[in-house]
Amino acid sequence: MDRIALTPAAGELIRKLRADHGPLMFHQSGGCCDGSAPMCYPLGEFRTGGSDVLLGELEVDGVEEPVGFWMSASQFELWAHTHLTVDVVPGRGSGFSLEAPEGVRFLIRSRLLDDTAN
Repeated sequence: MDRIALTPAAGELIRKLRADHGPLMFHQSGGCCDGSAPMCYPLGEFRTGGSDVLLGELEVDGVEEPVGFWMSASQFELWAHTHLTVDVVPGRGSGFSLEAPEGVRFLIRSRLLDDTAN
């Protein structure tokens, strides 16, 4: 069962960011300055380790490589029963995430996992 998906708008933004910055990755922020938000980085710019969980790799039409989506293991414990959808909405998010200069921000929409839907 997939744990992570993209809206068409998020896929479009990822294609643009990929063209501008090369391969990408996400890490789900755990709180701090921008709340709990998906942060998009050039691949490898955010260092993951043993305390991080790879939720999945997002396949985006027109993007050569999948985009990994990570979160801390402690946060995953809280979200283990949810399906996450990466979306994009107007408004400025964190200055650390690649979409910040675009005037939009990535956002997570969540629902409980079940056996009938991905």
